Amino acid sequence: MKIIKKTRSICPECFNVIDATIYEDDGQVLMRKECLEHGVFEDVYWSNFNEYTRAQKYAVIGKGIENPMTAPVHGHPFDCGLCPNHKSHPSLAIIDVTNRCNLQCPICFANSAVSGYVYEPTVEDIRNMIKTLRQIKPIPPNALQFSGGEPTVRKDLPDLIRIAKELGFDHIEVNTNGVKLADSVEYCSELLDAGVSTVYLQFDSVKPEPYLITRGRDLLETKMKAIENCRRGGLTSIVLVPTVVRGVNDDQLGDIIAFAAENFDVIRCVNFQPVSITGRIDFEKRKQMRITIPDCIQLIEEQTEGQVQASDFYPVPSVVPISQALGALKGKTYPEFTVHEHCGMAAFLLIADQKMVSITKNVDFDGFIEAMKNVRDTALKGSKRRAQLQMVSAVLRHAKLGLLKQLLGSVFKEASYDALGNFMKNILMVGLMHFQDPYNFDLERLERCGIHYAVPDGRVIPFCAMNTLYRSKIERELGVPTKEWQKK
Repeated sequence: MKIIKKTRSICPECFNVIDATIYEDDGQVLMRKECLEHGVFEDVYWSNFNEYTRAQKYAVIGKGIENPMTAPVHGHPFDCGLCPNHKSHPSLAIIDVTNRCNLQCPICFANSAVSGYVYEPTVEDIRNMIKTLRQIKPIPPNALQFSGGEPTVRKDLPDLIRIAKELGFDHIEVNTNGVKLADSVEYCSELLDAGVSTVYLQFDSVKPEPYLITRGRDLLETKMKAIENCRRGGLTSIVLVPTVVRGVNDDQLGDIIAFAAENFDVIRCVNFQPVSITGRIDFEKRKQMRITIPDCIQLIEEQTEGQVQASDFYPVPSVVPISQALGALKGKTYPEFTVHEHCGMAAFLLIADQKMVSITKNVDFDGFIEAMKNVRDTALKGSKRRAQLQMVSAVLRHAKLGLLKQLLGSVFKEASYDALGNFMKNILMVGLMHFQDPYNFDLERLERCGIHYAVPDGRVIPFCAMNTLYRSKIERELGVPTKEWQKK
């Protein structure tokens, strides 16, 4: 056993903050913690120590936000709002527009079917939440996701999308199970006309069986119909979002990526989410279900027969030097994805002749990132003309493929949302984001979260804190008992 670091976590029973140890044992990275009242808890943190250390090389600590909404009173993580201890600005903002849903999934962050309350902010509440997000300094989030529950059960969802566009969000996503989209091409067109950029579609398998376990019913035909209706309605940016559970759909990862490549005209990304384990559950049961990012990237390599390799995946903050270089050149502040290096990883694939080729096969990624650091440093010293030449040289030197050189050149020349969008239209992104649960909760990861919920009382809460610690309390305080809501 080799101790990697000491950190702070929470007891899965009482949610009090306790000490935790992250350590390596037999090639795995594990977390061990002890609550004086509820005993010892141990779980897998990352299943592969070598991948853990590889990701660690790309860590970047953010500068936080300049205008925190809450003060440190009760201690981390009970001051979320965001407090001054938070180190990353929001890259993606989320607003839950309802906790109602037209499904009752056994696996659900929101537990909307069993909460006993209807939480549904008013239009004015949502407008104020959007304003709060747009006032975050030094840079507000540019991407907003409407979520729930199931946001499409709100009849005024298109109006909410328009409000978000009016108040400055360029990129707007709807996180959906696809049931409403499968019913109507016209509804897909209505969302597009309102200003939706991307449909974030729950999608666990290309076979019926896993849906019976994860969603309680066979939804495969519904998913296929939703994708086809989006295509017919002009919505050509879909992200497939599989919740990955060991023994349920972990044999489907390669097939899901292949399906995305076959439907590349409308599917832009697959974002795998290893399951977060909620509720009281013993170690053996957790061990059966638990799957982590290194498990998934190894399975992807095996199931794509090496077309996509584990080494093609890089942690989210690895691209921060690119934002910093562009910012220094343009004299602007761009979003910096300074999330914790063990929160998520991604690979970027070029699709040609029904084959998938990682851009890392045609770009010396590490060399390019080092070149971006040099561009940043040169520009910050005042030599912007020289920095521009370094930027051009970096693209020419480190990108091998003609198309890739052209695409990258456009992104760095324009440094705009549209240029990035055009680049991504030629790329299939495969991402993995492992959200924390009470058993693997690491406060160091939490304070570097870049995905944040806005809530009606003016707070902005990190994703994993919201779903582990805050959601039920907020819904009780701001919601209406289900029976009372039904009467109204």
